[in-house]
Amino acid sequence: MVTRLSEDAWWIELGGVNAYLVDDGGTLTLVDAGMPWHGGRVLDAVVDAGFALADLDRVLVTHYDLDHVGGIARLDGLDVTIYAGRGDAPLVAGRETPPFSVPKGAFQRLVGPLVTPPEHDVVPLADGDEVGSFTVRETPGHTPGHVAYVSEALGIAVLGDLVRESDGDLAPSPWIISADTSEVRRSIRELSEEATAFEVAAVGHGVPFERGGRDRLVDLAGRL
Repeated sequence: MVTRLSEDAWWIELGGVNAYLVDDGGTLTLVDAGMPWHGGRVLDAVVDAGFALADLDRVLVTHYDLDHVGGIARLDGLDVTIYAGRGDAPLVAGRETPPFSVPKGAFQRLVGPLVTPPEHDVVPLADGDEVGSFTVRETPGHTPGHVAYVSEALGIAVLGDLVRESDGDLAPSPWIISADTSEVRRSIRELSEEATAFEVAAVGHGVPFERGGRDRLVDLAGRL
């Protein structure tokens, strides 16, 4: 299912997890790709939004987890560039395996065989890097290399699993699926202070917010 969030952004609802499509000044950008069995639905969503598959230029990955990178391999054969935070990029590329020293590392290793690394190189990103109109913000906690992507020009922040929608509001990534909950809280506070104004808060799970995104993030930070 594809829902238009703004003039430039679409929500791809994949049944429990979200991906997003953004027309970044003519550069078509996919953010995250769902589970391995969601790859075909993601490609269909590109077409349903009015584009051709050949229009897809880049993929931004918020973090390495099965439900966010599983569908990326279905993009093999397309001329795209894949980006991920420097902490998780080696995992997305299949060059490294999750460490047991991270609480969720054992589970990530268990489901690792379900993830097919992409044929494309994965470009690592650091805090403050820019990809098109998006500024990269390192937001560790859910995973050590988690990042958010904030575009002031487009008025959107793709927040991945740093936060989720719960009962019509933002909530932090829960402890049971987070690598470090104290880091989650710190990242939320820092992002609420650093991020420029944005309306659309695109979350990895739940219903994204079309209005008042940054205000909701600031409110959440004040409640932590």
